[in-house]
Amino acid sequence: MKIFSTQGTLIPIAPFDFEKSLDFIGAFSPIAGEQTLAPRSLTKTIALNGAAIVFQVTARDTIEKPALEYTLYSARKLSAVDQETIVQRIRFFLSLDDDLKAFYAIGNGDEKFALVIERLYGLHQVKFLTPFENAVWAILTQRQPMRVAHKVKIALIEKFGARLNVKSSANADRTEFRAFPEAAQLFPVSAMDLNEIVRNERKTDYLRAVIEAYFAVNENFLYHAPTTEVREWLLNIKGIGAWSADFILLRGLGRMEAMRMTEYNLRGDPFGEAIAKVYGEGKKVSGAEREQLAKRYGEWQGYWAYYLRVNA
Repeated sequence: MKIFSTQGTLIPIAPFDFEKSLDFIGAFSPIAGEQTLAPRSLTKTIALNGAAIVFQVTARDTIEKPALEYTLYSARKLSAVDQETIVQRIRFFLSLDDDLKAFYAIGNGDEKFALVIERLYGLHQVKFLTPFENAVWAILTQRQPMRVAHKVKIALIEKFGARLNVKSSANADRTEFRAFPEAAQLFPVSAMDLNEIVRNERKTDYLRAVIEAYFAVNENFLYHAPTTEVREWLLNIKGIGAWSADFILLRGLGRMEAMRMTEYNLRGDPFGEAIAKVYGEGKKVSGAEREQLAKRYGEWQGYWAYYLRVNA
């Protein structure tokens, strides 16, 4: 099969350290094994209108003057519109347009957190590749170990995901890359067929609700509507509770102001351990203290929490 390729350059807002993004991706268990990592380079797949598009992104220049060269691989020649769609999704996935200067200004005035910034300087949040993938992950991980949830996710990709064989500069041999399916690809799948993979009728019911909601929604609403309206829409999806809604707002849509400390406190305490490492000298920090620490960061609370978790 003939493979078409298109090249271009992405300019992130500085400071931007792609190597730190790659470190995060390599340790982010929800997407383990779903991309190829090489020094200063990432190769990953995204679905567009049912077709797999492989993108390779490679870092050039410096943290203070960053640039990423990209190549898109596809089974057909991409239109200008399709190319721009993929480019924008890559920018969003890697949060290339996040300007961290105001966040750093606050954080550098926080003596204990300033050390975290020094260590993670230039790290932009890496999101789930799409908010739909994030929502599916939120369902799969409900009352289920993460390793089991990931096996189910991989099975969904194997069964329903689009695929493309590509030989790229990071791979000497032609490799098959597979994309997490779009809502439109899963919409025709029956609950019975889904449950053969999920093996949990309640989760399958919730998964069907997520698929139907994302199939019907206008993506512009998700990306551009007020956060309160998007959160309300999420909460109206069967199986999506308060924690899952805020998780998707943060990690799937980059709405960093949406973090709610109460929700973090309800979801076990790995975040508490991350705070204690920085602020408590290893001792537990109370919920009230967490709230007070977070308030200092205003609309940057989500980034503050992200840095704390990565630092842990």
